[in-house]
Amino acid sequence: MSRLGDLGARLHHGEVGYDFIGKRMLWYGVSVLITITAIVGLGVRGLNMGIEFSGGAVFTTPKSTVSAQRAEEMAEEASGHQALVQELGNGGLRIQISEVDTAKSDQIKADLAEGMNIPADDINADLVGPSWGKQIANKAWMGLGIFMALVVIYLAIAFEWRMAVAALVALIHDITITVGIYALVGFEVSVGTVIGLLTILGYSLYDTVVVFDSLKESSRGILKQNRYTYSEIANRSINGTLVRSINTTVVALLPVAGLLFIGGGVLGAGMLNDISLSLFVGLAAGAYSSIFIATPLVADLKEREPETAALRRRVLAKRASAAARGESDAEAEGTARRSEDDEDGTGAHGATAAAGVSGPPAPRGGRRGRPSGRRR
Repeated sequence: MSRLGDLGARLHHGEVGYDFIGKRMLWYGVSVLITITAIVGLGVRGLNMGIEFSGGAVFTTPKSTVSAQRAEEMAEEASGHQALVQELGNGGLRIQISEVDTAKSDQIKADLAEGMNIPADDINADLVGPSWGKQIANKAWMGLGIFMALVVIYLAIAFEWRMAVAALVALIHDITITVGIYALVGFEVSVGTVIGLLTILGYSLYDTVVVFDSLKESSRGILKQNRYTYSEIANRSINGTLVRSINTTVVALLPVAGLLFIGGGVLGAGMLNDISLSLFVGLAAGAYSSIFIATPLVADLKEREPETAALRRRVLAKRASAAARGESDAEAEGTARRSEDDEDGTGAHGATAAAGVSGPPAPRGGRRGRPSGRRR
C-alpha cells in the first residue's frame, strides 16, 4: 500500500488525525479575511463585463499580416474604447469592442479595413445589444437562486436543516471568493464565466455531502454513549474522508489547470480563460469550504442543542473523573465502555454468556485422573 493509502486508512480508523474542529475559529478568521478581500476588490475594481452583458460589437477579419497588438491599437483609436483582440486558428483576428452602436460599428469596420488593407466586405461584424445581456444575467441569477433552494431542500430532507444551512453558507463563500478573484485579476466576465460559476456549485457540494454522509453514519445513536462529543465525531468524519477529498480535488484541478495555464496563457484562448479560471478557483474554494467551513459550522450548530450540550458535559465530566483517578486515555475509554455496557445489561459477564462462552469443564465425580501409560 502506498504512503498516501496507508495514511488514508489510518485517518479512516482514527489512528491519526488533525483537530479541524478544535481550530475552527482560525479557519473562520481566514475565510472572513479572504471574503473581505474579495468584496473589497469587487467594490474597488468591479467586474470587467463582456459584450454579452454590456453590449458591443465583434469584428472577425480574414487572415492578414497585421499583428494582434497593432489591430488592438487601431480598434481602440477608431472606437475610443478598450478593445480585446484574439488570434483565430485560420490566421484571422477576432476584435471585440464594448459599448458600440450600429452607426459606430460601420465606421469602425471601415477604419479597420483601411488600416489592415483588406476589403471591408471581408470583415464580419456582429452587434450585441445590452438588453440581451441583461436577459442572460437575469436568467443566471434565477438559475442560481433555484439551484440553491433545491440544494437546501434536498439536504434538509436527506440529512438535517443544520447541514443544509452549513452547505448554503459554504456555497455563498465559494461564489464570493470566485467573483472577487475575477474582479482582482481583471478577466472578462462572459457567458463562459457564468457556465463555470454554475458548474463549480456541484463540485463544491460533492465534497461537502461526502463528509456529511460520513458524519450522519458516525453520529447515529450518539446520545446513547459517553465517550465522544459531537464535535469529536465530526472531526473524525473529516479526517476519515480527508484523503478522498484531496484526491478528487487534485484530479479535478489538473485538467482545469491545463486549460487555464496552457490553453489560456500559452495559446491565448479567451473563452478558455473565462471558464477555466472560475472552475480552478471554485474547485479549490469548494474543497476548502467542505473541510474548514461546512462541517465545523454543523458542529457549532449541533453543540447548541440541549441534548448535545448535555452529552458534552457528561463526556467531559467522565474524563475529568478518570483524570482524577489517574487513568490514562485508553483506561478511561475502557471504563466508559464497561459503564455503558453495565447500564445496558451487556457487561463482561453478560456479554460472555450471550456469546455462548463457558469456562473449563469441571471434573466428573471428583475422581482423580489416572495417569497414562501401560498398566503394570
